[in-house]
Order: sequence, then structure tokens, then C-alpha cells
Amino acid sequence: VGQYFAALNDGDSHALETVWPGEVVVHDPRAGVVRGHRQLRRFVHQSRARLAVREARIERVAAVSGHGRAVVELLVHLAGDGPEVDWPVAVVAESPDDRSVVFRTYCSQWPVDGRRHLRPPILKPGPDHPGDVVGRYQAALQAGDADAVVSTFEPDGYYREPIGAHASHSGTAELRTFFAGRFSAGGGIELEHCMVTDDGVRCAVEYNCVRWGSHQLPPQAGLGVYERGPDGLLTAARVYDDIEPPDGHS
Repeated sequence: VGQYFAALNDGDSHALETVWPGEVVVHDPRAGVVRGHRQLRRFVHQSRARLAVREARIERVAAVSGHGRAVVELLVHLAGDGPEVDWPVAVVAESPDDRSVVFRTYCSQWPVDGRRHLRPPILKPGPDHPGDVVGRYQAALQAGDADAVVSTFEPDGYYREPIGAHASHSGTAELRTFFAGRFSAGGGIELEHCMVTDDGVRCAVEYNCVRWGSHQLPPQAGLGVYERGPDGLLTAARVYDDIEPPDGHS
């Protein structure tokens, strides 16, 4: 993932092509599916131009690895030609073999252009499901039970929305108010689990969101990272998707 973002920063895909001379595939929210070295060079060049205009600086937040995958959370600081914003981005890297790699990028584009963009599924639902406190959180989220969701967090735990650190909700009272609002559309939020990457401290879940309350949604891709504290409860939940709540429930 470090090499991937170095390529985007430098506008040079040579290092990626050298390390992975086989197939390189990128699933990007803006560009869609980028496949092969020729498309990769064009994608890297165009991404570099966009990042340069916004004078982007990339800060690593956290990482989790396991099951042949690495998930890196980043905060991209944007300035330049536009308002200064902090843009949360998560990248999954998975190598199907020693010569090939797949990158899956998850984020909201709201911090960049003020719009939500429908993100079709990248992965199909899979057999992996998170356990322990992360599984309890997911079950409470689907059931639309705000108290049960809040009980999975430590007293000073926080939930960060995809649009940035300014949209964080910390502590029992704030979390209960936030999730009660999320569930006011007629029930919980249903996620189809696709891939789970867990190192015992952080658990990253790639998912497709298919229902929000009583509203069925076209399946939309996203990723959540859930961080456990020493007592087994969540200290943080950070979400990366561009899913738009039903009208009146933002």
C-alpha cells in the first residue's frame, strides 16, 4: 500500500510494475476498475495531477493485516484549489499470487466534491463473519437497537463517519443520539459481509450495504474498521463508504 500511494504521489507506476510484473488491478471509487499496466500508468498519471492540484498530504492512521490482506487507513489532507479538508481513505491490498496484486480503495467523495456517489459492489458476500464485540456491533446495527450498539463501545469510544474527523461521535450520550437518528428510517442497517481482516486488535470488514431501515438500497460497497480496547469493547469504529441515508435521515 505504501508503494501504491508513493506511485500516486510521484505519478510513476514503475515501482508497482516491477514488484508485481503480473496483473495489477485497482478498484477506485472515481476511476472504476483499472486493470493491467497500461491502464495503471494512465490512472497513476491522472491521480497524481488531481492530488497535486489539491496539494495533498497523506497521513497514515492505522493498519491491519491477516488472511493474505493488508488494510491501511489514511487521512489525506487537501488544500490548494479548494477548501482545506481531511479526507479519510482506506486501501486494501491483496496478492492472489507472488506476481499480482489487487488494490481496493474505499472512501466517501463528499469531502472532495460535496456529492455522494453510488458505489456498486466490488466483492460478493462471503462466508466470513466478524466475531466477539465486532459481531455484536454488527448484529445490533442490523437490528436497529441503539442501546445495544452503544453497549459495544467503551465509555469514551467513538464512531467516525466517512466524511471526516469533524463528523465523529464520542462518548455514550453522543453515540446513543447518533445511532437513534440513524435508526429513525424504520429500523437498522443491513450489511452483507464480504471479507474480514482481523489481527485481534483491529477488525476490517468489507461489506455491501443493502438496507437502511425500511428502505431497500441498491447494494453499495464499503469498509468499516473496528478497534478493540483492552477490555474487549470498541474504542473506535471508522467507516469508509459513500452511502446516502434515506431522505430526512442524514
